[in-house]
Amino acid sequence: MARADTLARARKLDRPETAYLMRFPTADGTRDMELTWAELARDTDWVTARLREHGLAAGQRALLTASGFEGFWGHAVIGALGTLKVTYGIAEAMGWDHRRAAVFHRELAPHAVIGLSAQTLEGLAGAADIGEMFRPTSVVLARPAAVPLLRAVGVSAALISAVGPALALECPERRGAHVNAAEWRVGERDGQLSVAAGEGRASPLPETPLGIAGGVVTGRCGCGSEDPRVLLAEAN
Repeated sequence: MARADTLARARKLDRPETAYLMRFPTADGTRDMELTWAELARDTDWVTARLREHGLAAGQRALLTASGFEGFWGHAVIGALGTLKVTYGIAEAMGWDHRRAAVFHRELAPHAVIGLSAQTLEGLAGAADIGEMFRPTSVVLARPAAVPLLRAVGVSAALISAVGPALALECPERRGAHVNAAEWRVGERDGQLSVAAGEGRASPLPETPLGIAGGVVTGRCGCGSEDPRVLLAEAN
């Protein structure tokens, strides 16, 4: 039996609704939530729209840096790149894999780099000029600690970050990272962020303090989105 036949038959089998177990830090310790296949599909659609706003399109190339435990948002990004028909390479976000990131960046000449971490930048800085490396890259979506490092050398980086179980992704306006309002409720109290699950999520999550310093901006963004935006202190 050919691999294609095996996969075709596998798609017809019943599968559990749970696609992934999300584990994330809160102000009071670690918490777990289930992610269903339906939720993953909706998350992927949302990320696809956000990446399309950044100009990603068929025929382009991207570099994604992510760790295995980040699959709850990494799968959505990978699915979005597939939907957009963007070829991508993946490197580990930990600093020890910075050489793989460098090779992919050199060989792919990517239109977008997604998930760039401060640890990767630290590793790269030993052998490359970070500004020269990433200024020509059209879209750089970086983690909170990496954003100020990149902006300091002239790279117009936008923010991508997990906010508890939610994903925050900054639009080209670069005035805060959007969180999908159809799926999550983000709030702020005493300069600390909180998150709660929307009514459509299978796993309930009441308002949960995250221990992340930041603020929330509501109202229509310049990009046209009504999704709230989080302003992370670490990214400034």
